[in-house]
Parts: sequence; C-alpha cells; structure tokens
Amino acid sequence: MAAAFLAGRGWEILHRNYRIGHREIDLVARSGEVVAFVEVKTRGGLGYGHPLYAITRAKRREIQQVAQAWIDNHGAPGDTYRFDAIGILLPVGGEPVIEHVEDAWRLG
Repeated sequence: MAAAFLAGRGWEILHRNYRIGHREIDLVARSGEVVAFVEVKTRGGLGYGHPLYAITRAKRREIQQVAQAWIDNHGAPGDTYRFDAIGILLPVGGEPVIEHVEDAWRLG
C-alpha cells in the first residue's frame, strides 16, 4: 500500500524490504536525485497510538545502518538521501489513511 502510494506520486520504488543481516528498510524510493529510505508502520486503529510513534530511536538507528550499506553499494554521485516515514491507519469498515512524513529524521 505504501509503495503504491509513493508510486502514484511519481516515486520509483528501487527496493522493497532491503536487508542487511537481520536489519531491514521497508522501502527505498527515488524521486529525481532524492533517494528516500522509508519506514512503514501500519495499525488497525489508534489503540496503541499513531503508527508513526512506533518508529523508535533504536529502529531509526537500525535503518540508518542499513541505509549506509545501501549507499555504499548503490549510491550515485549527486544523489541526496533522506529518511521518510509512512503511517497507515486501517480503520474497520473505513478507508485507509496514509500519512507520508518527508525527511522524518536526520542522522544522529
């Protein structure tokens, strides 16, 4: 669903579930010279909080490590890299709500 959302907005999906060992990036997507490493979280409701709240500091650190490996193997001169997040709410009987947060966090 997140990949289709991005593709519908002109992004090219380069990789789904890009793995290095046990660590993973859900999506690697490109729009022009911007490559986004995208973490996707889905919830059936808000009982456990908004899906984006589940992207912890430890998870961000993991994604950053995998992103560096991706850049080392696939990066190109002139590319700009960032970390995005997509939260998807799937309410019972309702339409999915997709929230895309561009540049959701920085290295650090």
